[in-house]
Amino acid sequence: MFCVKSLYRAVKVRMYPNPEQTQKLNQVMGCSRWWWNYALNLCNETYKETGKGLSRVALNKVLPKLKNSEETKWLKECYSQVLQSTTLNLTKAFKNFFEGRAKYPRFKSYQGRQTCQYPQNCQVVDKGVKVPQIGVIKSSIHRLFDGKLKTVTIAKTPTRKYYASLLFDTELETPEVVVTGKVVGIDLGLKDFCITHDGDKTSKYANPKHFKKHQKNLARKQAKLARKKKGSKSREKARTLVAKVHERISNTRQDFLHKLSRKIVNDNQVVIVENLNIKGMVSYGMLRKRNHNLAKSISDVGWGMFINFVNYKLQQKGGLLVEINRWFPSSKTCSNCLYQISEMPLDVREWTCPSCGTHHDRDENASKNIRAEGIREISVLEGLLLFA
Repeated sequence: MFCVKSLYRAVKVRMYPNPEQTQKLNQVMGCSRWWWNYALNLCNETYKETGKGLSRVALNKVLPKLKNSEETKWLKECYSQVLQSTTLNLTKAFKNFFEGRAKYPRFKSYQGRQTCQYPQNCQVVDKGVKVPQIGVIKSSIHRLFDGKLKTVTIAKTPTRKYYASLLFDTELETPEVVVTGKVVGIDLGLKDFCITHDGDKTSKYANPKHFKKHQKNLARKQAKLARKKKGSKSREKARTLVAKVHERISNTRQDFLHKLSRKIVNDNQVVIVENLNIKGMVSYGMLRKRNHNLAKSISDVGWGMFINFVNYKLQQKGGLLVEINRWFPSSKTCSNCLYQISEMPLDVREWTCPSCGTHHDRDENASKNIRAEGIREISVLEGLLLFA
C-alpha cells in the first residue's frame, strides 16, 4: 500500500573544480553567506521595532535595492536564484525554531563550512555536474537515482574540499507504514554502542570510540596551531591539519553509523529505542567536572545521528521507529517476571532478580524490556494486539 507523499532521495558527490571555478564558487558562497547574515540581522531589527518578523516575499524585495546600491552592487554577480534559495532556507530555519525543532538561526562565519544552493537549471553530465554561470564541474559520481534533479547544494569543508548534495524527486510514492514484521528493541550505551534484541537473539555492537583513537594526534596538532602567529600562512596550514583530523573522526563515525543502521533496518520492520535527552546528558556532564569525560563520550558516540539514520532508512522501506519514554525503567525491571527493583547504579552490570531468580546482564535485559514496551505502545495505538 502507498500514500501520496513523493519520495525524495539525495546523493553526496565529491567535486573537483578548476582554479577559475573554485574562485567563482567561493564568490557565490560568500554572497550567500553575506545575504544570510544581512537578512537575519534585518529580521532581528524589524522584530525589535515592530514585534513582527519578515516573510520570504518581504526579504526577497530587499535584494533588488541592494543590487542597485553602490556599496553592494557586487551581489549582481551572484546567480539570483542562489540568493532566493538562501532566503527560503532562512525562513525555514525560523519556522523550525518556532515549531520547536531547532535552535534560533545563527549568523554564519567565514571560518566555518561554506554552502550555496542551486534550486534549478542544473544537470548531471558524463564528466560531472553542470551549474549555472560556472559550467561543468568535474565530479566523482558513484551512483544516481531515477527521477528529476531538484536542487544541487554545494559545500566547502574547512579542509577545502568541495562536495555536492544532489536531491532527486524519484516520482515514486512513499511506502505506507507497515508494522507487521520483525521487531527489534535497542538499548544504547557507552561500553557497548548498542545491544539489540529481536525476540529470538541478543546482539552486542562494540563502541568504536572514534575520538579517543585520534585524541593524541589532535592534541599534538592543536598545540602546534596555538603556537603559530595569527594571520600567518603557517597558522593557516596548521589550522588545515587540525581540520583534517576532525574530518577523519567525523567520516569514520558516520561510516560506522550508516553501516550499522542499514544492517538493523534491513533485518527488521519495527525498531524501538528510548527517547533519550542527549543534550541534557551532555550539558549535565559539562557542568559537573567529574563527569566531563562522560559528556565527551556521549558526544562522540553519536546516538542522535544513529537514530536519525535509522528513522529515514525505515521511512524509505515503510518501516516504523518507536521511541518509548526515557523514564521507563528498562534496566531495573526483570524481563522474565516484570519485578522492579528500587535502585540500579551504573556500575552494576549484572544482577539477579530476587523474585524469580533469573540472572540478567543489565544491557541485554534492558533491550528486551524496551522491545516489550514498544510492542505494548503499538498495540495500544492500533487498538488490537499485533504481536504475540
